[in-house]
Parts: sequence; C-alpha cells; structure tokens
Amino acid sequence: MNNDTRAETSKEQLGSLELAHLALEAALDKKALEPELLEVEALCSYASHILLLSGRSDRQVDAIGEGIKIALREHGYTAMGVEGKASGQWALLDYGDLIIHIFHHPIREHYDLESLWSEAGRVEIDIPDEARISADDGY
Repeated sequence: MNNDTRAETSKEQLGSLELAHLALEAALDKKALEPELLEVEALCSYASHILLLSGRSDRQVDAIGEGIKIALREHGYTAMGVEGKASGQWALLDYGDLIIHIFHHPIREHYDLESLWSEAGRVEIDIPDEARISADDGY
C-alpha cells in the first residue's frame, strides 16, 4: 500500500470549517499573518470556505503552504490542486470545499480578495497578536 492509498483509507471525515481550522493552526505555526476565514457557500458553487493568509516573504509563503499541506495530509487530505507555488508571491491550495490563498502581504493588498468577497460571511477566529500586521512592518 503506497502512502497515497494509506492516507486515503485513513481520511478523517471533516467538514470544510473543521479542515479550515486545522489549516489555520498549521499556518499560524509557520507565522502566517492576518488570517481571514470567509464563508462563501451561499455565494458560489465550488467552495464553502475560503481561508486567506499572508506571509512576510516569498519563502514564508512557501513555508506556510507546505506546513498546511503536511498538516492536512496527516488527517488524510491532499490538495486537489495547487497553483502559484513557483513564484512565492501567492499560492492557492484547493481542498474542494475549502480554498486556501496564501499571499506575500503586499500582493494580498493589491488583489484585495476581502473586497471581492465583501458579501461573504466572516467566520470568527482567534488571531494571536503576533499574527497581526503592525505599523512597524512597513506594509
């Protein structure tokens, strides 16, 4: 049995919100910034939740993405698709009902997905102070 088959057979049955919280925890372990969890189920047909995250650098964006993939794989989930990874400026991880966008923070501000999804519900999440952008960060 290869690793993919083993992971598939041991997959936990988690909803997109539970999966989002696991991804968020993994992202915060990699020092992700300004997490935002959107509930989009009523607005689109392809996902229930979108998790938006920032990193301070290209390397950190990559590290956050890898940390999420590893953490979710431990629960039997592999991304259906991964986009943008080569650039380090942005990555998208597609877990079906959960879409995760990880941006280098200035790129996130440029694309402003929060405004694009302004009608989406915001899921309340605990955000540690160290995951907030401060005036000292220069963004």
